[in-house]
Parts: sequence; C-alpha cells; structure tokens
Amino acid sequence: MECTVSWTGGLKTRSGMGFVAETGSGHTLMMDGAPDEAKPENGGLNLAPRPLETVLAGTGGCTAYDVVLILKRGRHAVHGCTVKLTAERAETEPKVFTKIHMHFTVTGKGVPAMAVERAVAMSHEKYCSASIMLAKTADITTSFELVEG
Repeated sequence: MECTVSWTGGLKTRSGMGFVAETGSGHTLMMDGAPDEAKPENGGLNLAPRPLETVLAGTGGCTAYDVVLILKRGRHAVHGCTVKLTAERAETEPKVFTKIHMHFTVTGKGVPAMAVERAVAMSHEKYCSASIMLAKTADITTSFELVEG
C-alpha cells in the first residue's frame, strides 16, 4: 500500500495548508487545515477535511465494511449500515485520540441483534486494522441499534 501527499500551497505562494493525497489505488483525497487568525500564513483555508478527520473517517469506513461483510457472509438481509464516530483528543502534543465512540445503525430485515453485536466485536477484535491501531492510544467503545426495513 502506498500514498503520496503533496502540499498544494506550492513554492510560489507559500500559503495555505492544503494537501492532496494520491493513493496507490489511483484516487485522490483533499485535506486542509483550520484557519489561523493569529498567523494566517500558517493556517488552512477550510476547503477540505482536516488530516485527523480523515483518519477518523477511514476508521469508520474500515469497521463499517467489516460489519456489513460479516453480516452478509452470515446470510443476514442487511440493507444499510452507518456508523457515527465521536472522538476526544489529548490536550497536549501529540494530540492523539484518547476516546472514540462508534454508534452503528444497521438496517435490515430480520437481522438478529446478536449477529450485529458479534459482527461489531469481530471487527474491533480481529479485522479492522484502523480501529485496532487506534486502540493503542484510545479507549474505543461501541453501541448499535437495529432498524427493521
């Protein structure tokens, strides 16, 4: 796996904190920093997600992928899966994630709660590389709800 991240401020302007990531699979992802009112030249333009927001989003995608795949392999009629992640960071540098809560909403027809509970646990204990890495610094908790449909 590889990724190249380039500063979009460039040598001419030397301003802004925008970056573009080009992934090994051929996709691009924009990232930007928050504006800095005290030193505008050091801040971003708020044109894209923050780099750490993309880490959180990627973790959500990783675990949701696992949950859906596990449920489908169990032949459950899952029709939707969303996960809302809320995180807290350390007060001092490096401001790592210290707490992450993931709330899953699984929509399906006749999907047993035990199957969802098992899928979430399997993701976090065995399959989701991102959440397993983040668990080295963050207390990760989960919850879920089932929606019949």
